[in-house]
Amino acid sequence: MNQFTSRSEDAKFQLAERIQFGTNIVFGPSCKNITIGYGCFLGNDLYIDVPELVIGDYTTIHKGTTIHGYRTCTIGHNCWIGQQSIIDSIAGTSIGNNVGIGASSQLWSHAKFGDSLEGCQWNKSKPLMIEDDVWFAGHCIVSPIVAKKKAMLLVGGVITKDMEENHVYAGVPAKDITELVGPQFIEVPLESKINTFLKLYNEFLNLNNLCTKDFSIMITDNDNFDQLKSAKEQTVFSIKDRTYIPTRSDYEYRFMKFLLYDRAKFIPKVSQLL
Repeated sequence: MNQFTSRSEDAKFQLAERIQFGTNIVFGPSCKNITIGYGCFLGNDLYIDVPELVIGDYTTIHKGTTIHGYRTCTIGHNCWIGQQSIIDSIAGTSIGNNVGIGASSQLWSHAKFGDSLEGCQWNKSKPLMIEDDVWFAGHCIVSPIVAKKKAMLLVGGVITKDMEENHVYAGVPAKDITELVGPQFIEVPLESKINTFLKLYNEFLNLNNLCTKDFSIMITDNDNFDQLKSAKEQTVFSIKDRTYIPTRSDYEYRFMKFLLYDRAKFIPKVSQLL
């Protein structure tokens, strides 16, 4: 039984398997289409009120978070949204895959309040675009910007301008400090990635007293592995492009949870929802 309340008679829910719901989750009157992916976690005391919400696989939304607005809000796979955060979708918000949003952060797609009749010049609505692997470290305030992939805003930062790819920002208002601290991500050779991944796999097996017969995987570095057909007992991973062909087995679910969020993240080639 789902532990949430819908205040919209028209709301349609498309829910994948293995979703964990907390208590006191409320979907407001504006909700029309709600799609939540495989293995997601939605914590206590959430308030969601957007006409359309699409959440990918293995995304976590912690307690006290609010998602509201007039336009569609999309949240990708493997995202982590800390407690007491605000995600505004007045003008529409798009959050990519593998995005981290630290606790008590505020993400805005509009800035308006003062009377336009009285001459207030501050009235702005603009879609908020957050690309893959962006990280807002915590207590961040984000204006209607474009955050390019792998960009990062340090704790307490207030960002008012677009963020460049793999650049790091800090301060109020935030400034680019990449030259001082380096980028969020560095280049890692593919061979090294594969070796590290195999170590993680073996660590998972050892921690759970498993052997390869219990949970078998296949690793490929092919550019295009869509044609690979995963056997029912085997999950196929492409380390090169961070994708995988899921089997939705119990051990696969546990392995993906083991990897998240700071070890490795993979995007499903075949998703139930996205």
